[in-house]
Amino acid sequence: MKSLPILFLGIFFTLAFSWTGIVLVSHIQLGFLEPATPELTNAEEEAIAGVLFRDPDTGRMVHGRNQDGVQANPMPLVGSAQRGLRVYEQMGCLYCHSQQVRRQGFGSDFERGWGNRQSVPRDYILKERVMLGTMRTGPDLSNVGLRYSELWQHQHLYNPQITSPGSTMPPYAFLYEVRPINPVTGPSPIAIDLPAQWALPEGYELIPTRRALDLVAYLMSLHQDYELPEIKFTE
Repeated sequence: MKSLPILFLGIFFTLAFSWTGIVLVSHIQLGFLEPATPELTNAEEEAIAGVLFRDPDTGRMVHGRNQDGVQANPMPLVGSAQRGLRVYEQMGCLYCHSQQVRRQGFGSDFERGWGNRQSVPRDYILKERVMLGTMRTGPDLSNVGLRYSELWQHQHLYNPQITSPGSTMPPYAFLYEVRPINPVTGPSPIAIDLPAQWALPEGYELIPTRRALDLVAYLMSLHQDYELPEIKFTE
């Protein structure tokens, strides 16, 4: 019983030290990052330059362009891409795919073409939930919007064997609808083309559902093709 206060203090200081080192220090270092241009590192300087403006409702800096047309990055998700993030979560994509390019020399991310620079904390500041992933059963998706077209994304989701023979990824055909072509209006403008060996029976077309369109919009939004003050392509 006499050692109980010492035990309590030991547990308290252990937890406090861990929380300070992992949470508090990280928040001090990264918690106030804002979108930036490659040249400007201070949010106030960017606002003066006309690149960012503080939203009075949210308190965050919102995007604009300065007189030279320089864009502040990263960009926020909007519209269909924002909805597609929810589909990405629901489909469990983060369990097999990561969204973080490791620095050169740590793994083979650069050699595999997953990015031209490493990912940095500022890349994720506008994300409500960061999809870093838990493993890499499949390739990293940090720049998947740069690597493939929308058509490729749809074909891959409908049946991964179309684009990646031997892939272990399951098909998401339930995100698409096979239906007869309307004899009056003809094929739908959003119908997905399939290679000849995967073609549907004559008179039918493959139509993406709203969830499929949103998911592909999200995937196409994934790109880290911009420089930041802390990371350049030349480094």
